[in-house]
Amino acid sequence: MSTAADKMRLDKWLWAARFYKTRALASEAAEGGKVHVNGQRAKPGKEIRVGSQLEISKDGLQWQIEVVVLPAQRRPASEAVGFYCETEDSRRRREAAIEALRTARLATPLQTDSKPSKRDRRLIHRFKQDRQ
Repeated sequence: MSTAADKMRLDKWLWAARFYKTRALASEAAEGGKVHVNGQRAKPGKEIRVGSQLEISKDGLQWQIEVVVLPAQRRPASEAVGFYCETEDSRRRREAAIEALRTARLATPLQTDSKPSKRDRRLIHRFKQDRQ
């Protein structure tokens, strides 16, 4: 016999663990196949328990985690980190992906939608004259 405290909806847990800002976004991610529970694609209403294995894909990053706590309510981010345990391999891959994104962002020049202002043009001219 199970009680309400030993299981929780997937979308509610993802929101409470602060993977998504709203339950609607968590629900959308689950519907879109971005969240797998125990290796299976899961719907937002899927019941998860302590010990469930989750694979979450978000913004080009991936987490492989095990559910440790089923919270009664959404908590601050510092506490939400304790709701799950991430595998060491997952953490290393995610940190490497973040570093690759960071270096790619630094390597590409800043693109603006507008032409330079009068002040910007003066700075550009000054910079070009100094280099000659």
